[in-house]
This record gives sequence, C-alpha cells and structure tokens, in this order.
Amino acid sequence: MSDYIVSARKYRPQSFKTVVGQRALVQTLKNAVTSGKLAHAYLFCGPRGVGKTTCARIFAKTINCQHLTPEGEACGECESCKSFDEQRSFNVYELDAASNNSVDNIRELIDQVQVPPQIGQYKVFIIDEVHMLSTAAFNAFLKTLEEPPHHAIFVLCTTEKQKILPTILSRCQTYDFQRITVQDIADQLQRIATEEGIEAEPQALQVIARKADGGMRDALSVFDQIVSFTDGHVTRQATIDNLNILDYDIFFRITDDALSGNVPAALMLLDEVIRKGFDAQIFIGGWASHFRDLMVSQDPATLSLVEAGQDVAMRYQQQAVKCPPAFLYQSLQIASDCDFNYRNSRNKRLSVELAIVKICQLLHPATLPNAVAPAPQPAPAAPQCPAQPAYTQPAPQPAPRPVAPQPQPVAPQRPVQQAPAPQPAPQPAPQPQRLGTGADRFSAHPGGVRLTSIRTMPQQAGAAPTSAAPNQQVQEMNEPVQPDALRRAWKEYISTNPAEKLLNNVMAGHLPQQVEGTQYVVTLASETQQEILEAHRMDILRYIQQRVSNTHITINYEVSEEEATKRAFSPREKIQDMMSSNQAISDLINTFKLEIG
Repeated sequence: MSDYIVSARKYRPQSFKTVVGQRALVQTLKNAVTSGKLAHAYLFCGPRGVGKTTCARIFAKTINCQHLTPEGEACGECESCKSFDEQRSFNVYELDAASNNSVDNIRELIDQVQVPPQIGQYKVFIIDEVHMLSTAAFNAFLKTLEEPPHHAIFVLCTTEKQKILPTILSRCQTYDFQRITVQDIADQLQRIATEEGIEAEPQALQVIARKADGGMRDALSVFDQIVSFTDGHVTRQATIDNLNILDYDIFFRITDDALSGNVPAALMLLDEVIRKGFDAQIFIGGWASHFRDLMVSQDPATLSLVEAGQDVAMRYQQQAVKCPPAFLYQSLQIASDCDFNYRNSRNKRLSVELAIVKICQLLHPATLPNAVAPAPQPAPAAPQCPAQPAYTQPAPQPAPRPVAPQPQPVAPQRPVQQAPAPQPAPQPAPQPQRLGTGADRFSAHPGGVRLTSIRTMPQQAGAAPTSAAPNQQVQEMNEPVQPDALRRAWKEYISTNPAEKLLNNVMAGHLPQQVEGTQYVVTLASETQQEILEAHRMDILRYIQQRVSNTHITINYEVSEEEATKRAFSPREKIQDMMSSNQAISDLINTFKLEIG
C-alpha cells in the first residue's frame, strides 16, 4: 500500500512560525504563552481552511512544552512535545461537536475535565464545530466553561459564530481568523512545489490561490488534483482546463472589443463562453469584477487592491490606460445592474447581450450595419434651419397656416438675421476637443439620484461674442421665442453632434421647459446626466441663442428625485425604453428576430 499523504495533512503547520496568513493573531497567542497570561477559554472563529483547529493544536502543544524557545515556540524535544507529535498525549482532548452534540457527550467531557494532566501543567479541550451543540448541551457546558479547574483550558472552534449562545461568547476570548490572501497562498504553494520537485508556473499557482477563496486547505487539495492531472508539470492552461475556470483573458478580450465598439465580436465571445458550459451570469459577474480591477488599476495608490500576480497586474494597468474613467463607471453600472436583474429576466441571454451592446456603444455609435443607416436621417434638417430662424419653419407648411398671427411680428426681422444665421454651422467643430474635459468632469461624479440644488447657467449677453466671429454684430438679440422653437433648436444640436453619444442620449430624453420669460429648466434624473450637460453647457447655450435669435435665453439644470423614480421599469419596459432611446438595440432585436419576454 502506498505511503502517499495528501499535502493538506503532510504540510499542516506544526509550529506558530509555519502558520500562513495569520501573523497578528499568532503573535498574540505567542505573547500570551511567553508571559504566562493564559485565559481559561478561547473561541477561534473564521472561514474554513484558515487554520483554526491547527492553531488550537499548536497552542495546546506549546503551553505544555517544558523547554520553550525564546521566540515562544515549542522545542519539539521534550517528552510532552514528543507525545503530542506521536498522537499519544493525554493532555489534549478533542471533541467533534458535529457528531457529538448531545448533553451526554458534554457530561463525558466534564468528567474528563476533573482529571489533572499527567505531563505538563495544562489539559486542553478542543471542541471543533462548537456551533453544532444543541441548546441543552450548551447549557450543560456553561457552568464548567465559566469556572473550570486551574489545569483546564478550553479552545472552541467554529465557522459560524452567530449560532453560539451569547452566554458562551461572554466567557471566551474571541479570535477572528481572516481569509488568507491570494499572494500568501501562492507563496506557500510555491514552497511546497519546490520541496516536492514539482514544476509549477507562477500564474497557475495564482489561479489555484484565487480558486481557494482564502482557504489554505482548499488550495492544497486543488494543488494535489492539478499535480495528478499534469503529472508534476503544473501549467496555467492545464489548471484552467482542469478546474473549468472562466479565464481573465476572456475579459481582457471582450473589453478590447468594447473599447473598439466591435459588437459582433463581443457577442460571439459570449457565445463561445456559453458553449463551454459557463452560465451567462458567471460571465457578466466576472466582467463587472474585471471593470472594478481596471478602475483601481488607474491609480498606483489602489493598484494593490487587484488580487493578481505582478504580470497580470501589469496587464490590468496597460488596459486601464485605454479606458476613460467615465467609460469604466458606466460599464461597471451596466454590468452590475444586469447581474442584479439576471434572475428576474425571462430571456436571460438577451439581457446579457443587451448589456454587452450598451457597453460597446458607450464610446462609439452603433456599429451594426443596419444601425448605421438611420443616423444620417436628421442631417438634412440641419442645413435647412440656418436659412431662417427656427420658429419660422412651420410657416411654409400648409397645416400651420391658420396660425397666421405668429409669423407677422417676425417678418421684419428676417433680413436682419439673414447674415448671421449661417454661422452656427461651424460652431459644433470644437466639440471633439471638449470630449476629454467632459469625460474628466463626468468621472468625478459617478452618479446619484438625490435631489440637488439647481445649477444656474450665467447670462450670456457679454459672452456671446466669444462663440461667434468678431465681425458678426449679434451681441444683442431679443427676438420673441416660442417654446416649440427652442425645443427644435435643442434637438437640432443633437443632430449636429452624432459622435457625442452620452450627451445625445441625455438631451434626447430631457427637453427644456419654460419657467418664465426667457428662463428654461431641464429636469434630469441623476447628477451624472447633469455633469454631462454642464460639460457642454456653453456650446449648447450659444447654439440655441443663435438659432432662436435671442441672447437673453438661460437654461438651468436640476436633478429631480421624482424624475429618477419614473425610470424604475419592469424588465419588459426596460427593454422597450432602451429600444426607444437607442436605435442600435432596436435594430439588433429586429436583425436577430428576438422576442421580448
């Protein structure tokens, strides 16, 4: 029969210095041992596989050692240490409360408490999974736990501290074990691989460490599994194939597709992931975590928050440079919302695909062939508008003729405005230069729907000449303005800036409303939308003042909590709302003949 021992048992720590990832807690126990200030009851709690029972055994061995080292470690040479290592010590009594949780079992333990130790000063009682004891057993144990003999020390270990009675907790010193970090686990695996003569790639050990989720025992079990699978040559690809893990390389690829606006490639990558057997929610949740890692990688101060190896962290830094902060915040929000609503969606794959499409179009207009066609449609309306003021457009149409009194006072003003009217066309040109400023302002305010104070735009009577040529005499215009004419000018500005997708989406969904005279207000649903408009507010106001021939126009932006509440739709209404506000999503559903559940 083979003498093989699994790594979790073979490399179980035998002294405080070999415990991984619990430095502060271990130092506290060593100080208590060296100073002789020992409590009669300890509670070790924390996740599985972090060393609770192991530290309890080391603690029991150390306090009975007859020749402690200056560092507070057991010598391993005295009779007490040898009997402990050979598992024949009568000074340590272990009870598994998961299978011995009755009152009778506690009575047997109480009987053992009365027997003094044969060698050493203390008799240690380790109760594992103590939360499994029944209420009657806890009550039977309570008195002994509160006033035990001088030679008795209790160490209670549990993964669910909240299930233990408060009367028990009040009688114990509580030690909370933390999850072991990915780097600590990877370093320990590397030491074991070196000692065993196993070739292991550092990236493969990082994958195993992340899979273990903070548990050293889980990491060693997975490590043994991969070693058997690879016959001693542990590689990253073999580890991913054996554990069926969704590799972070997938998220780097789809993020590159999103940055370039390549919707078809992103959708095909999702299909590839699903064909490998992964659930779409795992994909969208992993992508959200990827955006989080990219966000913290943009600042060297937060780079340490990325739990990955040095080469992977460098890769995150390189991709984070390509991502504007606004893109990361919006993408993280979209992915998180999709993950949150995934279970309630009737067409789960479609909800993930719509999230992918929205993320891919944050920096680019619609890239599907059918989605590009509708974009130029508003363009013909723009060149016709400069020929006359916006409010006179309905005059040539047969339908508005009954409204004859409106054009009469305006007619004498047409020759005056004929010369400056064609000038607004070149004004949208500076917009691409303001994209960086808008993104920077937007990144400082990731969002919110709380009602804020109204931010009023200043009067533009003195600032109007800065938007037009010096030779134009349009500094002071005060033509009568109809609300419909101003809204048309508002929509015309959208058609002149097709590349500003975020700005256009906000402007299309929120139109100015007249408050009094030449004062207008735009009610928004979040501070994020407010920041987007404020980043372009001067260009918007100059354009509208030129279109309606009135330099006294002012537009205020306010964030309304009521408006934010209106945006809470059912899953079906959300899809319909996205179709109405984004032509690309509507074209995607029509192209693939998808059904809305």
